[in-house]
Amino acid sequence: LGGAGAARWMCKDSDTAAAELVSRNALPSLKHDSVLTTIGKTPLIRLQRMAPEGVDVYVKAEAFNPMGSVKDRLALGIIEWAEAHGHLKPGQTVVEASSGNTGIGLAMVCAAKGYPYVCVMAESFSVERRKLMRFLGAKVVLTNPAHKGTGMVIKSKELAEKHGWFEANQFANEANAWIHAQTTGPELLEGMGEQKLTDFFCAWGTGGTLKGVASVLRERSPGTKIHVCEPDNAPLLLSNTQTEYNKEGRFERPHATWRPHLLQGWAPDFIPKLLQDARDAGYIDQIHHVGGDVAMATARTLAQKEGIFSGTSGGGTLSAALKFAETAPKGSAIVVVVADTGERYLSTPLFGDIPADMTEEEKEIAASTPSEAPPAISLPEVSEEALTFVHATNKKSKVVVWSLEYCEFCWTIFRLFDALKVEYTVVNIDSFEYAKDDMGNKYRAALSSVTGVNTFPQCFIGGEYFGGAADACMKWKTGDLQPLLEKAGVKKDDFGGYKGDPFEFLPKWMSQNPLRSK
Repeated sequence: LGGAGAARWMCKDSDTAAAELVSRNALPSLKHDSVLTTIGKTPLIRLQRMAPEGVDVYVKAEAFNPMGSVKDRLALGIIEWAEAHGHLKPGQTVVEASSGNTGIGLAMVCAAKGYPYVCVMAESFSVERRKLMRFLGAKVVLTNPAHKGTGMVIKSKELAEKHGWFEANQFANEANAWIHAQTTGPELLEGMGEQKLTDFFCAWGTGGTLKGVASVLRERSPGTKIHVCEPDNAPLLLSNTQTEYNKEGRFERPHATWRPHLLQGWAPDFIPKLLQDARDAGYIDQIHHVGGDVAMATARTLAQKEGIFSGTSGGGTLSAALKFAETAPKGSAIVVVVADTGERYLSTPLFGDIPADMTEEEKEIAASTPSEAPPAISLPEVSEEALTFVHATNKKSKVVVWSLEYCEFCWTIFRLFDALKVEYTVVNIDSFEYAKDDMGNKYRAALSSVTGVNTFPQCFIGGEYFGGAADACMKWKTGDLQPLLEKAGVKKDDFGGYKGDPFEFLPKWMSQNPLRSK
């Protein structure tokens, strides 16, 4: 690659014959009987550009788990522990309070094992988390954000008792710590090999990772210092105010020190029993406090300098580790749990200033070449048979939409007409129905000869060509569409009482969509 006038390089057989891939994954490619056996064995990745000289900083990249977070481990551990101890019956519904990652992990494990799952989550957590769970077949019950984490846990317990469901109870369930003692802790030492692990960093949410990993490190690597991170505006451990528990290990009341923070998955408004157990066992050597702004900045730097995509949680833990590394002795080896992927945070402040539209610099790059349009497709000659089909179809129904099956602009006009309670006929000319003998393109050529338009959708009202999706939206706003529909006899229930802005149905990726940012 070069500057102006650079030759266009293409890979040829002669190039690949002598080529050798430098960065090759050393792991074997394995067969699995279930997605569940892919959980764990996540890589330790050494930072190349962010760590200070003379100090090795590794991230335990938990996004490599099948659903993208460390909580996949917890979900598997709790379910298989419950099965082994007879606490979970075949087909029984599982319920749990979660900020998202545990819920997503449980949704995956329950889907793979055939259990219905209900997640209880405060409405303030990112929208993509609830969508992921529903995609996996789970139900998501949202709670009042003002009720905080304790409200989620209370609701989960209510549902379990009311319906006879199995409650995962991640904050007090010993299986949470057990799975990390079985997997995460031994993996760390296996991955480090002969290199001495001097420092281990994690955040606390349930306390399960800390308790499970620390129990292994204290036994097998007693020289490793264990560091725990918590939000600087919700320093529950620092306060030394303990949470009181009942006989089930559940909290009695919320912690007075807690405040809302940006670190989703960290520090609910109580100290979980597993975390208190770890503290009582002497598993914490140092507590670090992290602000939301530095966590977000570190997550972005990790992505842009190391190519590792993490959320605010991972950024927060790594920021504390990097600050510690600045004064750590030469030769130190630090492992940081980076708990999940940045894709969990697209609707959160982490991506708040990441633009969807082109920046000025990107516009300059785009303008530096002519943006030549690709050649148009060649349509067949217009046939009498195809013209007859087009005219007959337009006369048969009061409203006809000629469309492409998976065109978002076609979906726009469908959604608008659905909102207006307007009945319409759809002709998807690219559907399999019209594939034989290229009939779809023959109809397209005939349609284009009638309308003079090549784009889709093309809408006919009362047998007359009206326009496309943007035309429908604009003419509804100007009041020009309503009389056409009324004249065609398709007005019903005052157009469904629709009072919205039709641009809401246009694709949100359109830079011209006035509702794009709403």
